[in-house]
Amino acid sequence: MNTDLLLNNLMSPPVLFFFLGLLAVLVKSDLEIPPQVSTFFSLFLLFEIGMKGGHELYHSGYSPVAFKVLLVCFVVSFLTPFIVYKILRKRLDVFNSGAIAAAYGSISAVTFVAGVGFLEGLSIKYGGYMMAAMALMESPAIVAGLLLVAMYSKSKDSQFTFKKFKEVLKESCFNGSVFLLVGSLIIGVLTASKDFYGYKPFSGGFFATLLAFYMLDMGLIAGKKISELKKQGGFLIFISILYPIVFAVLGVGISYLMSFEKGDAFLFTVLLASASHIAVPAAMRLSIPKANMSLLLFMSLCVTLTFNITLGLPLFYMMVDFLWS
Repeated sequence: MNTDLLLNNLMSPPVLFFFLGLLAVLVKSDLEIPPQVSTFFSLFLLFEIGMKGGHELYHSGYSPVAFKVLLVCFVVSFLTPFIVYKILRKRLDVFNSGAIAAAYGSISAVTFVAGVGFLEGLSIKYGGYMMAAMALMESPAIVAGLLLVAMYSKSKDSQFTFKKFKEVLKESCFNGSVFLLVGSLIIGVLTASKDFYGYKPFSGGFFATLLAFYMLDMGLIAGKKISELKKQGGFLIFISILYPIVFAVLGVGISYLMSFEKGDAFLFTVLLASASHIAVPAAMRLSIPKANMSLLLFMSLCVTLTFNITLGLPLFYMMVDFLWS
């Protein structure tokens, strides 16, 4: 492993602030970020990513390459939960297996944002359509998780009604994060030919600062879930770390076979190796009340997110760089 690349990532402000949040919880500091401010961080980053993605998508054009990337992302997001479900069923029940499988088929916007920052730190370009790919990969995994529970649950009380399925499908497609991201992307496309850079004083240099504060907040949230570590067996921890590594290899392989550009390949790999800790838990809490959300959040947020942010990003980049060089 390239130790310089790893050290640079670990010493970057967003990662250091993530560790600061973890440390604050461990030493029982009273540091906290008000929920309203935390929500603003999330909304701002989604707005920035969407607008910038729409701007770049407009200038890059609606090429066959963009369509190919989006199609691959959609298919992979839908199929991944079926693989993860089979593994989890060795230890967990149908409900938890379906919910967690959906989380790992979906994506983490936090990890994606960190991945974008990682690429920009290396001055590597990527397609604006990757923002659309991120939004596109939220819903198929949720639908797949619901289908898995509906197919394998033997209890009639646990079967999904069509009405309930429609509610969750609507939630997965129009939840706040996906709606803002897609909306900002569209607005970015529509306004790209005009004075988009009039927003630069707000969205330009401010992005890095907000990202650091956002990662501090994520560190605080993840730190509060560390207590779950004592309650869970090594199996779930093992899966939470093994998953991003295995699926990163798969992501790099697919990217290479599909001839993705280097930056796109890295972001696709990051998406495939991440797990949802926002949209999926919200949808699963509504549709699968028997699923233990603390298990899902412990795996996706405390273990997988922490691994990806600290060690995963430089590891994934080295895998991509090895083949593309």
